[in-house]
Amino acid sequence: MNAPVPTWQIRLENPEDDSGIEALNAEGFGPGRFAKSAYRLREGVKPVAGLSFVAVEDGVLRGSVRFWPVRIGGHEELLLGPLAVQSNQRGRGIGIALMQAGIAAAQQGPWRGIILVGDEPYYAKVGFSRLPPGRIKFPGPVDQNRILGLSLKAGEILNLSGEVRRAQIDDAVCANGAGVG
Repeated sequence: MNAPVPTWQIRLENPEDDSGIEALNAEGFGPGRFAKSAYRLREGVKPVAGLSFVAVEDGVLRGSVRFWPVRIGGHEELLLGPLAVQSNQRGRGIGIALMQAGIAAAQQGPWRGIILVGDEPYYAKVGFSRLPPGRIKFPGPVDQNRILGLSLKAGEILNLSGEVRRAQIDDAVCANGAGVG
């Protein structure tokens, strides 16, 4: 039996998508997202141009994914997240399709790898695996068993180690928790 053909389209995010993306993130992650270490790394930083994708179906924003510049051990790499899909649309493959688009675009860039904090069984579907505990250190509390990585260049994720820091600050913020590395 053939799987149904997706009826959504994946495209690059544009500025008109911002309020819809914020609504998806609020629905999916709630206000507690602002206290998470991964969020602190994104605060005041713009996502990497050309790596932010949305899923649209019949004019409705169904999901989004963004990638952010971070520094790990002196090298600029990528942090995936948030990946958000409308709660009533989960299980259709939208999140996987969004990540595949972002990973394919990221492979064309200079980065060695992508990291994220998430559930390994889900993210393994696009190639992420758990990193050895202690190799990568976030600026705040993170469950070491949820730090995942994906090589963009063969085997490079094995070379990632060190503290995860913001690669730059694009907009002034008052928080200092993630620093600039």
